[in-house]
Amino acid sequence: MPSSPTSPEFIEHAGASLVTLNAYEERGPIRWAHRTTSKDPVDNGWRILSGIDESDYLSDPANWRIADFNELCSIEPALIVIWDLPVGTELRLDVSAAGRRVWIDETTGRPLTDSNGSPGQG
Repeated sequence: MPSSPTSPEFIEHAGASLVTLNAYEERGPIRWAHRTTSKDPVDNGWRILSGIDESDYLSDPANWRIADFNELCSIEPALIVIWDLPVGTELRLDVSAAGRRVWIDETTGRPLTDSNGSPGQG
């Protein structure tokens, strides 16, 4: 489980996100991230899911919690690079056998790229 309020601040004023308990408690690796319209001023709109979450699990509100986005970045540092992407973004995190992390845009099927044209990674 992530550390509490002593988690590093990767992003100033990052806000809070909804995250499944499987992802938050690290029972399954973070695999999916999508950004919706914020529901509250502290809500940054990110919804973070693990690779083991299934539709029945996701439909139960008891399986979700609110967490500081920086706390989630402590669990999966690849989240840092997606923080400022727009509402409507839907991503899948692919992790190679060597541990390289690349976010895949679920709309286009293409990897995110950084300002140098290289695949974005965490």
